[in-house]
Amino acid sequence: MHDLNYFRDHLEVFADMAKKRNMALDLDAFRALDKERRELITANEQRKAQRNKASDEIARLKKEKQSADALIAEMKQVSENIKRSDERIEELDARQRDLLLTLPNVPHSSVPVGTSAADNVEVRRWGTPPKFEFTPKPHWEVGERAGILDLAAATKITGARFAVYKGWGARLERALANFFLDVHTREHGYTEILPPFLVNSASLMGAGQLPKFAGDLFKLENTDFWLTPTSEVELHNLYRDETIPEEKLPIHVTAWTACFRSEAGAAGKDTRGILRQHQFQKVELFKFTHPDKSYEEHEALVRNAEAILQKLGLHYRTVLLSTGDMGFASAKTYDLEVWLPSSSEFREISSCSNCEAFQARRASIRFKPKGGGKSEFVHTLNGSGLAVGRTWIAVVENYQQADGSILVPEVLRPYMGIDRIPASS
Repeated sequence: MHDLNYFRDHLEVFADMAKKRNMALDLDAFRALDKERRELITANEQRKAQRNKASDEIARLKKEKQSADALIAEMKQVSENIKRSDERIEELDARQRDLLLTLPNVPHSSVPVGTSAADNVEVRRWGTPPKFEFTPKPHWEVGERAGILDLAAATKITGARFAVYKGWGARLERALANFFLDVHTREHGYTEILPPFLVNSASLMGAGQLPKFAGDLFKLENTDFWLTPTSEVELHNLYRDETIPEEKLPIHVTAWTACFRSEAGAAGKDTRGILRQHQFQKVELFKFTHPDKSYEEHEALVRNAEAILQKLGLHYRTVLLSTGDMGFASAKTYDLEVWLPSSSEFREISSCSNCEAFQARRASIRFKPKGGGKSEFVHTLNGSGLAVGRTWIAVVENYQQADGSILVPEVLRPYMGIDRIPASS
């Protein structure tokens, strides 16, 4: 969310933002609304001053046994005008708040300008694609052949875009999540959090999910509870409406949760397999930082996520998103894209963003400078470290064998207890 005064005084910045993000922004309508609001406030202040002065005059007239009826009648009309103006001002305030809640973040100056993912910029690559002496199969075929993935059962139990992991498939899902958490807590210095999987509207509003993305979420009927779309929401709201001492910054936290998304805008995309699910598991990385350190911390967060892929021996690339492809709350985002041999393409497995003060302002998260002075908004950063289901896909596809078995990456063997998932007998 943006500061109203800053928005009002820097409309040219937001006109440029809208152009770069390929969105419509009616600034003339805002100017008209803001002009009406300011004029109403000025006129109401004058009316209130007039009423205060008249109150003194009415008191004087009554004291002197003179009639104040005409002045009382006039002030009654003035009071009614004040009430109507106050109601209109409240209405205009709400419209301004609603506008600010739907405005995305301003992209950082280093973000490439573009209209779509085609304008993203590759920053680096790691590793090489595996070589096969056979045609590699997609993960759903490998998983079903090995007896570790049952999509038909999930459809029967719930519906489309859900999965049932079986046997070593379930063990692999759990092993990946535990491995991610161990690396991030033991090597990268994050504190593990296990939050609720249900969140309230205030938490979603603070994280920037509401009101814009309500259609992508699942809400529990007759409650204020929603299924979390990402544990970024829970981690961000750990400090909602709080002021953090500067000496406690940066704060690094991580969490494993199930995540739930309706994928309302993704009809017809990736309908095979488990790439795009209504329920999936993810390990999230989140940072609360000093504004002066946030971009340094952003680069470190990306490297933390990359370290997981490197330890797993998975070929990937790091991409800087263009203004036309970046998320609503982000000022700068890197995507990590892992190689999937069945389709010979890179697919997103992590998105790492610096939201600057955008989310913190929505959730009122500040820090108090060591030397005193006015508190400031922290900067918040988030990233997947990693999406567990998509890593499951990458492991299954990249380590598949001709006989239908799947090699287990060395770092996962202590978690799995085996070095190969056997072909189904």
